[in-house]
Amino acid sequence: MPRPRVSTNLAISADGKISSVHGIPSGWTSREDHERLLQFRENAGALMVGRGTLEADRMTLKSPGNPLRCVVSNSGRFDPTHPLFTTPGGRIHLLVTGDHPPDLPAQLISEITIHRLTLPAFLEILATELQVTHLHCEGGGQLIRALAEIDAIDEFHLTLAGHTLFGGWKSPTTTGIPGDFLPRTADFEISYFQPRPDPGECFLSYTRRR
Repeated sequence: MPRPRVSTNLAISADGKISSVHGIPSGWTSREDHERLLQFRENAGALMVGRGTLEADRMTLKSPGNPLRCVVSNSGRFDPTHPLFTTPGGRIHLLVTGDHPPDLPAQLISEITIHRLTLPAFLEILATELQVTHLHCEGGGQLIRALAEIDAIDEFHLTLAGHTLFGGWKSPTTTGIPGDFLPRTADFEISYFQPRPDPGECFLSYTRRR
């Protein structure tokens, strides 16, 4: 099944946790990490994020070149007042994987594209109908887990923020709340490694071995 090349980008604390809706604000890592995030956006034809992360971080997914802005939700519950819908940028595509269609104003629906599909089917549409060759995903862990389950991650970019501990055995990791292992292991190799002692962070990139 055709799909775009998929990259992901996340920051983790020293104990391997990611920020979540439980009171951890966005912007907890360094300016260098934020600049790296913007560079990843510039190289993508489409950006993707889960609805929970979109709302927790008040993201607009704006970037030069106006890549497509894709949001994934199982519930289909989108906040029509979210700044994503009023910020100029690339076309907005909402992917609803559950049974309930989004309850959004008619005027807003006319300005966006809604897909009611599985994640693999949506990736195929991005590649074949929308001509997207590179999709960049910014989380959260639940969405990245879904991508990993179908072995659709080609590049995994990570900021290890050694200056912070989140804690909690139920706190989310890069692939969501700890639970079952993935259906299969995926073999990656380190393609980039840059320690930054000043902000107390290390930037890493992993490439999938196929």
